[in-house]
Amino acid sequence: MSLSVALLAGIAAFVVLVPLGKPLIAALLHHNVGKHIRSDGPAQHQVKSGTPTMGGILFVGGTLVFCLLAAALGTPAVLLPCIALAMYAAVGTIDDIMGLHDVSGVGWLARNKFPVQWGAALITALALGLLTERRGLAIPWLGTELAWGWWGVALAVPALVFISNAVNLTDGQDGLAGGISALVYAALGLVTALAPQPQLYLSFFCLVMAGSLSAFLWFNTRPASVFMGDIGSEALGAGMVAVAMLSGQWIAFAVMLLPIVIEGPLTVMLQVAWFKYTKRRYGEGRRIFRMSPLHHHFELLGIPEERITVRFWLVSAACCALAAVLVLIGRGA
Repeated sequence: MSLSVALLAGIAAFVVLVPLGKPLIAALLHHNVGKHIRSDGPAQHQVKSGTPTMGGILFVGGTLVFCLLAAALGTPAVLLPCIALAMYAAVGTIDDIMGLHDVSGVGWLARNKFPVQWGAALITALALGLLTERRGLAIPWLGTELAWGWWGVALAVPALVFISNAVNLTDGQDGLAGGISALVYAALGLVTALAPQPQLYLSFFCLVMAGSLSAFLWFNTRPASVFMGDIGSEALGAGMVAVAMLSGQWIAFAVMLLPIVIEGPLTVMLQVAWFKYTKRRYGEGRRIFRMSPLHHHFELLGIPEERITVRFWLVSAACCALAAVLVLIGRGA
């Protein structure tokens, strides 16, 4: 396995999956797999109701097939991050199916979904921890690792739940979550290959995922012909965390994820906390943002959806570049 092979595999994934996009969309339409838009979202999103969802099948399935081929050709380790990908794709599939039968678009209630997500996180983290040599915490700019035993496994459990939901929250505009995730996976692919202790099987997984996501974006940019659904968004977040755990590159990963964390869960938590506090203090709830997550706030300010998406892509690209620079500094240290 080499970086060149991983890059070629990513390109091949894009070339193979783009022609499969239209047949997949047609199949989803045929089976009435249409998205119900939540009534509490921006009013202008109601026109998207009925757009096929569960399009994440394209990049999740494509990545799994490419990784199975790589394993058959002599790199079985590439299946390790696929454990997280498949586990959370399964959880997301349940969520999507429940959402299809709920015209309100709410789907699986959080109080019922979270225990399943935590269970999946525990199983995934333990499996990865037992099947591989546990990596230390990489200090990217120093090119060293701090030994921390099972702490990496322990961190992965809440990270799997948090990041899978963070990507899910970000998936609120055409091309937003897919574009940011493609950039993060591309950066992770380079980081895991160029780190002082390269792990090229992770680079292969990440670059194939980036190529597969690019194929999905062919149909998901505005106006979207298909949405990724929870099968896609939850799997994306879980796959990222698996790579961070297996590589030890938690710090670089955190830098890459800043746009997703800030615009998604952070703004939602701030909005809810401030609303509850002001309701208790003043008798009426007040909001920091017009709507959360942050991309909806910008949308209600009148900024075109395409402009919001591209600007988030640019910020994400800058964060990914910064993370890569930190690793390259450590490579030369």
